[in-house]
Amino acid sequence: MAAAKAISQTTSCLLSKTPFALKHKSHITNLCFGTKRVAFPSKRLFSCRAIYNPQVQITEEGQPETLDYRVFFVNNSGKKLSWIEFIEIGLILLLLISENEQIEHTVNVVENLSFMTSFGRIWWLLEVSPWHDIPLQLGDGVFNFVVEIPKESSAKMEVATDELYTPIKQDIKKGKLRYYPYNINWNYGLFPQTWEDPSFANSEVEGAFGDNDPVDVVEIGERRRKIGEILKVKPLGALAMIDEGELDWKIVAISLDDPKAALVNDVDDVEKHFPGTLTAIRDWFRDYKIPDGKPANKFGLGNKAADKDYALKVITETNESWAKLVKSSATSLPLLSFGLSIDHVAACIMYYM
Repeated sequence: MAAAKAISQTTSCLLSKTPFALKHKSHITNLCFGTKRVAFPSKRLFSCRAIYNPQVQITEEGQPETLDYRVFFVNNSGKKLSWIEFIEIGLILLLLISENEQIEHTVNVVENLSFMTSFGRIWWLLEVSPWHDIPLQLGDGVFNFVVEIPKESSAKMEVATDELYTPIKQDIKKGKLRYYPYNINWNYGLFPQTWEDPSFANSEVEGAFGDNDPVDVVEIGERRRKIGEILKVKPLGALAMIDEGELDWKIVAISLDDPKAALVNDVDDVEKHFPGTLTAIRDWFRDYKIPDGKPANKFGLGNKAADKDYALKVITETNESWAKLVKSSATSLPLLSFGLSIDHVAACIMYYM
């Protein structure tokens, strides 16, 4: 009952907490909605289990500025299991794995046990996706913002949309870690539960198609935040960046705990209390690829920042796109980790919740 209640309170999520498989579509085959998987040739695994008022704990794997570094999000309000329950559910999983004919790779018992032992909890029940499981809206014009890149840093960190649980990692190009040519001057990240649809041509922004990612946020507050920190912010404006023909929205926002938050409510207030900031943001994102020999990015909407109302429209539309993406995925037999039937795993989950 508790699980059902939590789902009913979640406003942004259209489906239950169960994962499901997605039929192949060329523009979304690299997206992952947070369920552990072993590779399957024709299906991608997705889940929609947004948490109502999540209590999120950040955990790190690997060393910063290495290829293996990941920042994961764990629901800190989940139920702890006794060691007996822990062993029992592990044996159930291994039994189901051994009986399931869809699995394509040998799964090492030790790897599965280590997968489930972080902080004495079962991660596939408690780990969450910063993209899909954190609620977007908090009410009264306030939104959750997930920090990917702290201000005054240059490592290009981003949510890995094609990995299990979409952790934050440093972007890679040609096998090398990516860095901006200079520090970014604001906290940078994403709005959860948003998606810029690559099949939608925006007639208001030169017919540009979405970039297939969550909506980016530039938080202009004075404090340097941490990777994975979740802030309550209010949007102030929007910049319509066009990157190699793709629309890549930049929502300008400020954290509610910033000393100047009460003073700014729209783009005009930003110019008054943060003079030159909107121009600096536009110019930074326009020029950051030039040192790598690429052309400058362009901006639509008259090369200016749109107002708060327009920013809210962008957020609403991209949240709807995300919801449609999730809803359209639920068209075939649901599968969970290692290709297990949802009928098998549902019984196991309900027993321990």
